[in-house]
Amino acid sequence: MSLITEFNDYRQQMNEKILAADNKVIKRFFNLDTNTYQEGALNVKTKEIVGLACSMVLRCDDCIKYHLGKCYEEGVNEEELYEVFAIANLIGGSIVIPHFRRAVEYWEALKAEAVAPAPEHSHDA
Repeated sequence: MSLITEFNDYRQQMNEKILAADNKVIKRFFNLDTNTYQEGALNVKTKEIVGLACSMVLRCDDCIKYHLGKCYEEGVNEEELYEVFAIANLIGGSIVIPHFRRAVEYWEALKAEAVAPAPEHSHDA
């Protein structure tokens, strides 16, 4: 199982379990997060870049992976990405470097997965 598939499957599985508890506050918090990253005065790409930089400074590997995936979907290129990394490292300091390394590893996996042919999945399974 790829790094990306493992992360996305786990995230989806746990989010489903959490939301199934039907807690109003948790559902509203998740909805607030979803709505924050929708198109507004800032476009989605910019919001995801900001989310990535903040996640790196806060040193949240799950958030970094999530925002890297979204940045990739939004067409962030390597030059833009490394400027985000530079800002995060400058603001967060050297303690961000291990998260920077893992972010580069995940970005490389995103690129590799996009190039590799997608496995065929049966919708009947």
